[in-house]
Amino acid sequence: MKILFVGDASNMHHCLAQQLRKMGHHAIVASNGSGWMNTSRDIDLRRNPGKIGAVQYVAKLLTNLHKMRGFDIVELSNPIFLQLKPWRIRPIFDYLKKHNGKIVLSALGTDYVYYHACFDGKTYRYSDYMIGNEPSPFYQSKEYVEYEEDNWKADFMKRHSDYVLERIDGVVACLWEYYVAYAPIMGDKVIHAGLPIDVENLTPHFIDEEPEKVRFFIGIQRNRNILKGTDRLLAALENVHREMPDLCDIERVENLPYDEYVRRMNRSHVLLDQLYSYTPATNALLAMAQGLVAVSGAEPEYYDLIGETTNHPIINVRPTPEGDIEEKLRWIVSNKALLPKLSHDSRDFVVKHNAASVVANRYLNFWQSL
Repeated sequence: MKILFVGDASNMHHCLAQQLRKMGHHAIVASNGSGWMNTSRDIDLRRNPGKIGAVQYVAKLLTNLHKMRGFDIVELSNPIFLQLKPWRIRPIFDYLKKHNGKIVLSALGTDYVYYHACFDGKTYRYSDYMIGNEPSPFYQSKEYVEYEEDNWKADFMKRHSDYVLERIDGVVACLWEYYVAYAPIMGDKVIHAGLPIDVENLTPHFIDEEPEKVRFFIGIQRNRNILKGTDRLLAALENVHREMPDLCDIERVENLPYDEYVRRMNRSHVLLDQLYSYTPATNALLAMAQGLVAVSGAEPEYYDLIGETTNHPIINVRPTPEGDIEEKLRWIVSNKALLPKLSHDSRDFVVKHNAASVVANRYLNFWQSL
């Protein structure tokens, strides 16, 4: 098959494209490199700031459009798959629809559907925006304003989302959260495929014996610190470190390029990832594939969706009740003798559920069913 990926997030589409090429398919990625992560792409759609950057971006897009036709599948990263206003994206969407085969949406980030599911009071117990019936720290933060998140409430965003969803052929969700948001709307046109991890090129560094000190690793995205809950995770970790300084250490990094991030991660035993998630995302899965133990989201709903009944190696943390994070981190330090088993179980989990070949086959089966 010939597949075009437009847009990317956390290297997901690039990883899929690499795997599909190994399987004999023709796959192209057109993206901005997932922003500061600067991930690989075949067609560079990075936008520079300012008016000149906007003009250059549109010119770059238009000069590359001829390379984006004749594909069996076009996989979009979001209804807002370009760094443009929705009404400027629509003609590009129409062009892709006209000059290619099937159009499929990768539900892999915040969009109109997910945003509104977070506020419906029934889809989630907690989310990026709400914790029970109360606004989350992110919803009340400067980050929320800086990211112009209120745009998801606008009529123009609803119109654009409806326009795209009425014309696409299906949705592939990478997380449980996005799957349950889209299922009521798309029915049997949505599947959960998970996040692809290139396990073949990630050498595991297993914890083969109980460490004297547990090395915790936490990566900070400066502009998404509150959104991801890393502010609360770091504060809890620092509290535990003060209580047990002889039994644990912290490595904290900020806004590293993807390849450097992966290299630095290898030095540690335990990764702290996200607080408001039900599902381990890319960072957690990358760490697990390398034999680290992940502190992240891993709710029963997620294990039920993937059919995993025995291997639950992720240390699940929740935003409530108060003190849950510290309790889980203390448990890790106090039970560090279990880290070797959790290390091997973590790698096994990713190989079974998220190996790039496994996820790519889910995509292929879905595309072929359309």
